[in-house]
Amino acid sequence: MCDNHHTHDTSPHKGLEHEGHDLEHKKWSRRSFVQALGIAGSGSMFLGSHLISASSPSPLTAAVAAAETDNILILIRLSGGNDGLSTVIPIQQYDTYANARPNIYIPESKVLKLTDDFGVPTYMGALESLWGDGQFKAVHGVGYENQSLSHFTGSDIFANTDLTTTGFSGENTGWMGRHFEELYPDYLINPPAAPAAIQIGNLANMVFQGEETNYAFVTNNVDQLEQIAETGAFYDIENAPFDDCMYGDQLRFLRGVANTTYEYAGTIHDAYMRGQNQVEYQDNGFARQLALLARLIKGNLGTKVYMISLGGFDTHGNQPIVHERLMSNLSVAINNFYEDLAFTEQDDNVLSMTFSEFGRRIFENGSNGTDHGKAAPTLFFGSGLSGSAFVGEHPSLDEPNNRGNLEYTMDFRNLYGTVLAEWLCVPRESVEQHLLGHPYQAIDLGFNCSGEEFDDIAMDNDPPTLPETPPSQDPLDPNVDILDTIEHAAVYPPESPRNPKIEWIMPIAAHVDIELFNILGQRVGTLFNEMVMEGRMEVYIRERLRDSLSTGKYIYRISVGDKKMSKSVMIS
Repeated sequence: MCDNHHTHDTSPHKGLEHEGHDLEHKKWSRRSFVQALGIAGSGSMFLGSHLISASSPSPLTAAVAAAETDNILILIRLSGGNDGLSTVIPIQQYDTYANARPNIYIPESKVLKLTDDFGVPTYMGALESLWGDGQFKAVHGVGYENQSLSHFTGSDIFANTDLTTTGFSGENTGWMGRHFEELYPDYLINPPAAPAAIQIGNLANMVFQGEETNYAFVTNNVDQLEQIAETGAFYDIENAPFDDCMYGDQLRFLRGVANTTYEYAGTIHDAYMRGQNQVEYQDNGFARQLALLARLIKGNLGTKVYMISLGGFDTHGNQPIVHERLMSNLSVAINNFYEDLAFTEQDDNVLSMTFSEFGRRIFENGSNGTDHGKAAPTLFFGSGLSGSAFVGEHPSLDEPNNRGNLEYTMDFRNLYGTVLAEWLCVPRESVEQHLLGHPYQAIDLGFNCSGEEFDDIAMDNDPPTLPETPPSQDPLDPNVDILDTIEHAAVYPPESPRNPKIEWIMPIAAHVDIELFNILGQRVGTLFNEMVMEGRMEVYIRERLRDSLSTGKYIYRISVGDKKMSKSVMIS
């Protein structure tokens, strides 16, 4: 007889300490193992060395499958806790942001400005064309009240929508699993024609979890799903190496799941052979996931919900390099994916959205990284958005909580509810039931199946204003006020920051003092301190400080009499 009893530490994550962080990962791994064996109520299991789950509908897929829509939803899990301030840069709060992260902030020269108020790092530049085509929205400050800083608990809450979840207590079914379960109570003996959901990942995420089983077709990794798609073959249950724990009802259950899975393997293979990729994707795991999904969608598989993962976002150290690699891969792959779908005009029917278990803190730590935080943006992609925008209110960086966390401004359940009701056309009553009774506020994301009117919400989609004409192209106007003159001082040429110059116009003779400060507010030196006559003036920064400046962001302050004006400058 096997002892399947396990003791679990259900204490919530307590903070930044790496010892506690490592301990939580041990608990997370142990619980993942239990789930994979089917002991924790999951339909997942090991066949040989592989982890699979039966592919079947869930309450959501049921309503989804029954809904009069061909729309498809792709959930993109950014595993580890994505740093929102390295994803969407708050330009209107830039100085506060940079001061909080003197070693890891995104320099202004590397911010792709999408509106006057917000931008993304240039390493996410592959999304610029999606923005221009109206296929990219970012929702600010997504989270929930008293947000958990635990990987495990945070992941569960985003999956089961139960804010009281702690460790192994709380709701153990997912927002989509509850819906699929209602529609397919006998899915093992009477499965739908196509998988209700498909997930690539080594843990059957609770999103698709029902009371009895997980309702997603899960493969351990993209290699396994590619093998199934290419060959139509799955794993041989008869020759699986079961030990003494796997016998009787358990073995019959596993065989039943495997038989259902085998049926879907053939269905997936047929769709894969019908579809084809028409763009070249990068050779990395995330790009391969999207390339495979594109081929299945173009092959008309019939599955309406997919979930894929991109891991590595637990950036306690070396965040700039790690985050750049991850988000660059994501951006390029998303762009390629929608280009691919556009060949068959299916891009209008596919909505993608990211989610992560939490965000990260405003302030950097001592390891060139950030620690577990709270609110973070959710990114949406697809033609169905009917326009690009930054949605909602960005959290204030000037008013963090006592641990340096951004407070949430958008309840994540509002986004779930909106996607279910307005994109997948599930009735509000059913949606709220599967959000555990939460009366969600529908958000205007550009699509509207229910016909409900949306409450007004901040929407920033205006392109950035063009920079003013450099002063060297303006006629000298002696009647311009001194204050107005220095407010229009600028650094040129902006595209060559190695030795930038400050250029301005003096309408009258006056004494001018220009000082340079680092982003911590410490004075670096004097750039200019002279009596000047009226006319056009310029100062080359590195020449004045004899090339002793290190690369980074600085602030220069111009003083003329009692008038002062400060602006930032990037020096590389």
